[in-house]
Amino acid sequence: MTSHTAISSRWSTRLSFMLAATGAAVGLGNIWKFPYIMGENGGAAFIVIYLLCIVALGIPIFIAELLIGRRGRHSPGYAARQLAVESKRHPAWQLTGWVTMFTGFMILTFYVVIAGWAMSYVFKSAQGMFIDANQAAITQLYRGMASSWTEMIIFTAFIVLATAIVVGNGFKQGLERTVRFAMPVMLLLLVGLAFYSSAVGDFAQAADFMFRPDFSEVTATTVLVALGHAFFTLSLASGVMMMYGAYLPASTSILSTSVWIAIADTLVALIAGLVIFPLVFAYGLTPAEGPGLIFQTLPLAFASMPLGVFIGTVFFIMLLLAAFTSAISMVESIATFVVERFDISRWAAALSTCAVLFSLSLLTVFSFAQAPWAQLDVYLFGKQLDNWFDVIEHITSNVLLPLGGLAIALFAGWAVKTQFMQAELNTSARAFKVWQFLVRFVAPVAITLVFLQLTGMLRL
Repeated sequence: MTSHTAISSRWSTRLSFMLAATGAAVGLGNIWKFPYIMGENGGAAFIVIYLLCIVALGIPIFIAELLIGRRGRHSPGYAARQLAVESKRHPAWQLTGWVTMFTGFMILTFYVVIAGWAMSYVFKSAQGMFIDANQAAITQLYRGMASSWTEMIIFTAFIVLATAIVVGNGFKQGLERTVRFAMPVMLLLLVGLAFYSSAVGDFAQAADFMFRPDFSEVTATTVLVALGHAFFTLSLASGVMMMYGAYLPASTSILSTSVWIAIADTLVALIAGLVIFPLVFAYGLTPAEGPGLIFQTLPLAFASMPLGVFIGTVFFIMLLLAAFTSAISMVESIATFVVERFDISRWAAALSTCAVLFSLSLLTVFSFAQAPWAQLDVYLFGKQLDNWFDVIEHITSNVLLPLGGLAIALFAGWAVKTQFMQAELNTSARAFKVWQFLVRFVAPVAITLVFLQLTGMLRL
């Protein structure tokens, strides 16, 4: 058993927890990544496969993290350590918690920079920089931002400072209060943008692209991409859900809540597609554009559409809120660990954590700004990595996240005593056996396939 005092704070309502968990899951991955990987993998057919993967992989691991967090009532590392001791397992199992927490923090070091881009684009759009701009002007605007270390540092610093303020204010007054405000605003903006986009864009073609499956385009690679995104989209293996589980009241049903959060997360991703694709098709853009879709392609549509300045500004505000709610969720677990480990105040923990975060974010800033010292020539897991950002992003996303997810599945499915998991899940024996089967057998196989594909060891 750990000597640290168990976390006493609890979510005020089930809705607060659902908003927070959805806010953590709904980040740049849903609004930025999901539409373009859907575009690259055949639209509606990909969605069908993705939903099956959410059921088979996403929800079982999501539930496992909440169970570990609620049973342990500590930050992820200490929670896993407590469950390992309680289940009379080898202390090495606690690495499950420590690795996920470390992975989430390292992801955040580049995530806050991309969130800073969204903040920068709020101002760019509001100032009318997209008006009547052509492709060359939009591309130059993006490249100018991504090569300016001063601009990136300023906006990254704003994001990190705001995160420190929210987390420093404590769980109730900081994180919970913020997500209860930010998430509804973000969702309202997203739905409003979807209605507007459907009115001025090509809704018919977008709906056909998104909702009429063409399984002739499905390959084994499509299935692996869907598996990977089902894993990443719920913020799994980043320490977030273990931390949120620690605040979860014993009376809250983890099973039903997890299902609803997965549904909400998927709906947000689909609504984001209904914001983006009608504009993409109406303005002759490319749905399989890749990561540049948000920052280089969509501004072209904003440049010529009715109310383009206003709509573009609202879009990037919505993107910023999505990124910010994810950022505070990832800092929460680290700051809570610092409080537990060093017995310091919440403010001291938040500020010190965010100071380290900002320092490490400079590796990404100077990678994009092409500072000579940030440029590398590394070949790792079958991929050429050119700078520190490439290294951090590749190792966290393609190695540590899948390995952390595999550890969670094995820990919750095999190491922790069954009666502990059954008591926390508090559902019917049949439902528990289904979850246990998925987390013991299906999830490890699926995650292993994702890991092998991401690291280039499995080529199809």
